Amino acid sequence: MVLKSRKNKGFSNRRKLIASLDPKSIVSEQYRTIRTNIQFSSVDEDIQAIMVTSAGPGEGKSTTAANLAVVMAQQEKKVLLVDADLRKPTVHYTFDLVNQYGLTSVLSKSKSLEQAIRPTETPFLSVLTSGPIPPNPAELLGSKSMKEMLEEAKNRFDVIIFDTPPTLAVTDAQILANLCDGVLLVLYSGKSENEQATKAKDLLVAANGRILGVVLNQKKIKNDSYSYYYGT
Repeated sequence: MVLKSRKNKGFSNRRKLIASLDPKSIVSEQYRTIRTNIQFSSVDEDIQAIMVTSAGPGEGKSTTAANLAVVMAQQEKKVLLVDADLRKPTVHYTFDLVNQYGLTSVLSKSKSLEQAIRPTETPFLSVLTSGPIPPNPAELLGSKSMKEMLEEAKNRFDVIIFDTPPTLAVTDAQILANLCDGVLLVLYSGKSENEQATKAKDLLVAANGRILGVVLNQKKIKNDSYSYYYGT
């Protein structure tokens, strides 16, 4: 899978939704390639719940999760993007939403899933922000309430995409890997060391996670005006 994008440090969180803002761009086309490759990887199996994580922080997992959700919804599939990074959530910034309630509200039973999800400007795409940051993220993600929430979401949506914390930082991603149908691992070219990438993969596999592919981010290509390369 390949993805290229123009480099611009002035991009706001909102501008990260390139698949929505400029669906005909090369960048958006490559997100659609990621979508297609995921679909081909599951010809005989239903990949409904997808987890997006990274080895370490700052590798582009949240941008990947958000744009993947957009291109999935552009196929007129009902998609739910869940911010399961309960330590440093960002989805509400990307979609310009208030994060007063969300996933933690559902897991603590203070709101129902129906009450907590938000529509977006992209048809067929809904968002479940993280909600208030809890003192026990790992325990919440591994709770019975989390399994119940996921089952309800599967009944309501065609695709559920989870944005999770980095795999090597905390155990949260490993917990969710066991619940999801597939995992997309995002790595940063020149920053993610081979040892880190291998350890992240091993941890996810040990947690019974199914690795769908790897996204290599920020790979510079010679003789090209674009600066991102996403591949699996």
